[in-house]
Amino acid sequence: VQLQASGGGLVQPGGSLRLSCTASGGTFDDYAIGWFRQAPGKEREGVSCIPTRGGIGDYADYAKGRFTISRDNAKKSVFLEMNSLEPEDTAIYYCAAQTFSRCSLLQPWYRYWGQGTQVTVSS
Repeated sequence: VQLQASGGGLVQPGGSLRLSCTASGGTFDDYAIGWFRQAPGKEREGVSCIPTRGGIGDYADYAKGRFTISRDNAKKSVFLEMNSLEPEDTAIYYCAAQTFSRCSLLQPWYRYWGQGTQVTVSS
């Protein structure tokens, strides 16, 4: 499966963005999807993830209450709605996939990775 992350951009503090992760190839329904981010000078970290059909997503503590993950298997896409963005959310955001029914916020869980999309939160 190939993954393409999109939807990043420049937003002011307190603003919102909706990231998309769109897949090609493979049976998308079979993939758990994770979102990760890497800020300048920092290690890549887990943001949120969603399991296969009908599962409930998981979130890093800093994302709880601000970010919402969802998936549309018919569109082969997973979305990350990000609200109340802060400058600390500035990073390159990546999506990843693996054929496990459960998802994880840990990078080794995932085999397939897409190229990232830049999110910049600044006034």
